[in-house]
Amino acid sequence: MSSDNNNNPSSTGGDEFFPLSSRTVNRFVMNSSESTLSAPDTDSNSTNGIYLGLTDDTVEETDEELSTDEVAIIFSFLSPVEDIMRARRVCTTWRDAAKMTVPSSKFVVRSERSYNAMRVMSTELPNLQQLQILGFGWEHKYSDGEDPNERRATVTANYTTHDINIISNFLKLRVLHISQYAPLNGRFPVLFNFPLLNELSISKCSSLKFDLDMLVGLSSLKVLKLGIGTATYWDRDSGISRLTGNLSSLRVLRDTIEKVRIIDSQHIRGNFMDLADFPLLKELDLFRTGVTGDIRNIREHDFPALESLRLSSTVIGGLSYQFQSVAEVPSFMHTIHQLLQRALDLFEEYWLSAAFNWRLSEDSPDWYDRIRGPLPPFRVYIVQSGSRLEWRWSWCTANSVDNSCDINWLDPEPSSQSGDYETYIEGLESLQWRVDFYRGYSQPPTLAEYRRLCEEFLRRALP
Repeated sequence: MSSDNNNNPSSTGGDEFFPLSSRTVNRFVMNSSESTLSAPDTDSNSTNGIYLGLTDDTVEETDEELSTDEVAIIFSFLSPVEDIMRARRVCTTWRDAAKMTVPSSKFVVRSERSYNAMRVMSTELPNLQQLQILGFGWEHKYSDGEDPNERRATVTANYTTHDINIISNFLKLRVLHISQYAPLNGRFPVLFNFPLLNELSISKCSSLKFDLDMLVGLSSLKVLKLGIGTATYWDRDSGISRLTGNLSSLRVLRDTIEKVRIIDSQHIRGNFMDLADFPLLKELDLFRTGVTGDIRNIREHDFPALESLRLSSTVIGGLSYQFQSVAEVPSFMHTIHQLLQRALDLFEEYWLSAAFNWRLSEDSPDWYDRIRGPLPPFRVYIVQSGSRLEWRWSWCTANSVDNSCDINWLDPEPSSQSGDYETYIEGLESLQWRVDFYRGYSQPPTLAEYRRLCEEFLRRALP
């Protein structure tokens, strides 16, 4: 069932979606005799805008009327955008001004009524700059796109359908957010053809299909967010399961993109180093994607503007990476230290202290099972004592008392004359207190050494 019928708001003018009242009109202040703008009186009922000199539903005639251009400038300060759509009903000049207005606030589509309002805006407020598309509710959807999910298309065949292609009229769109299960099934090229778009955000759209190649139509894009930015290790419902493509497709955005956040999209491939020469890239988050690479390949001049980094476990040195040998860990720590010297807040504090959940792989020839004694120290942790950074092998948690190896320092010891020295000493004493069973080992002992330590531990434990 389609929403295109005789009650189509585009054919009726759509004014029923934006009722005009004296309260609406009296929100704005316009000194028309001087052709200037002034702030609303603090004692008036006007809260945001311009007093139009209107009472009830009438417009006072003045000796000098504002031009369409001037009214359009005034309208651009109104929020929400529904106020512009209501005000445009006052007269022809204001209706024409609305078509020229560049609104500063966003419009949210979350119901059939708000969708119909958007239909009106597509012709009456075509310069809308910020649009958010959410779920409709029960038995409503957008017309299926190219190559839809056939099972879902069958289940929703009798839903009331709406045309998503009307958003193509918003040629000056700067921000587009699509989330909360917006009913989009298949591919929709119309979503990726906004040459002025600065920010695109899509999450929780399980049936929306698109490839990173489709971003070629977004030549001004600065922020790309695909998946929820706050996704945790356990949150598995934040991304776009049908998103595909190679990270190298983002190279068309090399000179504009500042933030790239692609989360929970296992079909995304490529090497994260393909973006190393992006001059404006500040944030790179590829959590739980199929992207590969090696953090040790990051050189001094790579990612020159980077301020935040999170990489998938498929990257060598990414989150939850599993080392194939104990000997390779120091080189990774050296890389992390160098990156932190470039940007102290490059990594989230939680992931940094947990050393990105790094651990020795059970497939490593250095791995062995627990005997009768403390667990083998096959996890890595990073700890800060004052301003001095260190890392260690341990197990379970960073607060383990007897399961930590000796400290491996990354920073030099602060001067005894520095203001940080006392804090450093206090932290050092706490760190040393946690080392017991593996004291004297800066890395996991060999299997033979571990057996000897366990035998000594058991002898001491016997009465």
